[in-house]
Amino acid sequence: MSKYTTGEVAKLCGITVRTVQYYDQRSILIPSELTEGGRRLYSEEDVRKLRIICFLRDLDLPINTIAEILQDDNPHAVVSLLLEQHEQTVKAELKECQDKLESIKMLKNEIKTVDDFTVNSIGDIAHIMKNKGNLKKVRQNMMIYAITGGAIEIATIALWIAKGLWIPFAISYAVVAAVGIFWLLPYYYRKISYICPCCHEVFKPSFLEMTFAGHTPKTRKLSCPHCKKKHWCVETYDENSD
Repeated sequence: MSKYTTGEVAKLCGITVRTVQYYDQRSILIPSELTEGGRRLYSEEDVRKLRIICFLRDLDLPINTIAEILQDDNPHAVVSLLLEQHEQTVKAELKECQDKLESIKMLKNEIKTVDDFTVNSIGDIAHIMKNKGNLKKVRQNMMIYAITGGAIEIATIALWIAKGLWIPFAISYAVVAAVGIFWLLPYYYRKISYICPCCHEVFKPSFLEMTFAGHTPKTRKLSCPHCKKKHWCVETYDENSD
């Protein structure tokens, strides 16, 4: 069985010799062997124990608490539970960092699309980024409806061509159109606001103006009620709709 000196065991665990000596003085890591010359030697089991001590110290547990844990009837169960909790904490921190990194990447991409970059532009982008997830859900719901409605109409057209039955198509067309007019458009209107590129105010146009205004996937040509100018306004999620 391998034996390690104080310096070797300190190097294996990434700590100082003085720290190993301190743990010895506090009687939480007593060397398994002393040579005739008084040299401390540590076993593989001592190394494993030291790694546990280092982990517990990284969790900011005081020395007295660590000593009590190691003297427990089932110290491994306690350490395993602490490890699981620490793992969950690290995963949560990692996810938070990944979310921040993703936000930074998206913000950089948004900045590239702004020709006249100003402080107000940063505010507009920040508002859009904050609500990007909610806006994505709205668009996904719209897409689901469009795909479903399209599939129904294609199926009934195929039935019309194959069997000469036009009534299913007429009914499905009427239902899809009715749902779109009386539910989908009002739903979309409730969930969406717009940012004016001139005064940078967030506003909601009238239902009729929004419905008939020219638009792109992310903008709509609207008259801002604040600066009274008509421009391509940027779509954003309406926080008041929740």
